[in-house]
Amino acid sequence: MSKSITAAETAKWLKERDNFLILTHRRPDGDTVGSAGALAQGLREVGKTAYVLRNPEITPRYAPFVEDYAAPDGFEQEHTLIVDTASYKLFPKDSDKYVGNISLSIDHHPSNTMYAELTCLDPTTASCGEIIYEILIELAGKISAKSAGCLYLAVSTDTGCFSFANTTANTLRVASLTVEAGAPHIKLNRKLFRTKSHARVKIEGMIYAGMEFHFGGKVAIASVSHEMMSLAQANDDDVDDIASLPGSIEGVQAGITISELSSTNDCKISVRSSPSVDANAIAARFGGGGHAMASGFSLGKPIQEVKEDLLEVLKDFF
Repeated sequence: MSKSITAAETAKWLKERDNFLILTHRRPDGDTVGSAGALAQGLREVGKTAYVLRNPEITPRYAPFVEDYAAPDGFEQEHTLIVDTASYKLFPKDSDKYVGNISLSIDHHPSNTMYAELTCLDPTTASCGEIIYEILIELAGKISAKSAGCLYLAVSTDTGCFSFANTTANTLRVASLTVEAGAPHIKLNRKLFRTKSHARVKIEGMIYAGMEFHFGGKVAIASVSHEMMSLAQANDDDVDDIASLPGSIEGVQAGITISELSSTNDCKISVRSSPSVDANAIAARFGGGGHAMASGFSLGKPIQEVKEDLLEVLKDFF
């Protein structure tokens, strides 16, 4: 059983050790990437050796935040860390050798399975980046502009640029402090939230055109198929945060996005909900999890069968 430790205890543990390798989760988002980059930078600033494991699924949008920390071939860490990752199921591809060998997990998901030797978990935070901020302050008393940029990425993307219901006063406080420390928030806001590729616009149009509504409009289901991706000439960057689209529609209490993962029938399902609906409970019925208003899971079935399974389960919630 993992031992739970606080941010202050985590900083103390890090101070007493060296040679760290940091992992991000499968299909990395801004929170896991920003948290990993900020932690690696902060550790280096206090004289530690720290690298981030290369994640083959990282998109060009987020790659610049960790490219300076990529672990070189042959690096042998003494301690393996992982950020923003609730369970082994979310470990990145080709990382089986790290299963059972995680020294420290830093996370904010209440569904964390406590798989690491030590776990710094705070489910009250909107992002893992908020926890990393507290750790770095305990570690060095301040954060650099480079760490601040990574942390702003983490907290802003996990809250939809502070528009999601998970945003708290602490989230805004940490964001403000990263800006004070030099995070280029104006540049990042434009890049992350106000700029869309032509492919993004095309695939959004397809998604809205094919969106289905159920239970009197309380549930909206969006699908992203390989055919749609091909027609729009879209890549993973173009569908970043696509899961927020169905939940933005008036009257929708649960917005569900089904995305085909590969040429197989596997699908990734994202659930975004209002405070009145427990997204985590819905995902848990399929072996997934996350937060009360943002959760997910995967199924080895085609889109239509996933919809049928979902609608059957959703009868218990609506």
